[in-house]
Amino acid sequence: MLDQLIERQIAAQERRLGAPLEYLRHIARVSRAAFFKFALFMPVATHRRVLPPDAYFVAHILASRAEDCGTCVQIEVNEARRHGVSPSILRAVLADLTDDLPADLAEVLCFTQAVVERTDEEDETRERLRARYGEEGLVELALGIAAARVFPVTQRALGHAKSCALVEIEVEANAESL
Repeated sequence: MLDQLIERQIAAQERRLGAPLEYLRHIARVSRAAFFKFALFMPVATHRRVLPPDAYFVAHILASRAEDCGTCVQIEVNEARRHGVSPSILRAVLADLTDDLPADLAEVLCFTQAVVERTDEEDETRERLRARYGEEGLVELALGIAAARVFPVTQRALGHAKSCALVEIEVEANAESL
């Protein structure tokens, strides 16, 4: 009974996110306790109250991409589209075209890159982001960057992230790939 409920929940998430979540099935099969504890991480991974969707997803996509070249990045792009982030912003982020982004999003991109690459160049940008989004917005960025990396690392550690794929940006009825 519980296994069926877990399977229905995972299948529903796959439909919503547009990507397979086989690694979650693996976790649930091996350890229900671990699965339920991992599920408790979801509110942290999706927390957003003050950041605009485009800033939030720029950070999530870049942080996820630092660890993954497939499913997790695709999920972030799908969620960004679902929250109204424009395809042009997504294309610019995925191609690292900072000049093609509005200044506020270019700062989020540069900040996220500095954090994930540990360049020690994030201090000045952090202060501008704090001024723009407030302390709560900065916390959301920090949590988003960290959380977006958990899923691809978990998949890779379990052997479920072995191939790269082109990321698709769905535009109306058409699908574009980068």
